[in-house]
Amino acid sequence: MSYGCDESGRDWTDTSAMATPALLGMAAGLLLGELMHRSARRVAAISLGALAVAAIMPLAVGGIVNKVNGPQSKRGARRRLQGIRDAGAGHYPDVEEELREQGLL
Repeated sequence: MSYGCDESGRDWTDTSAMATPALLGMAAGLLLGELMHRSARRVAAISLGALAVAAIMPLAVGGIVNKVNGPQSKRGARRRLQGIRDAGAGHYPDVEEELREQGLL
């Protein structure tokens, strides 16, 4: 028995909200397709296709960048480890001074 939010319901709504403009565009294309000249239809189709590619590019680039620099990759793990190492540098001058006096640093 779960009292929390149902995650599957939200995914379905997001998916349907993203598909709605495409479905409306297809319906308008079917209705208006015969009214347009063949060359005009071709130009409109190519233009809309280019616009769709341009709209999806940020998502694709973000996925590729996450794959290359994400925490699961070697490069991402190195960056994360270096960030952890650099986080404490210079924040503890008393400790660094004492380590220098002891010859450990």
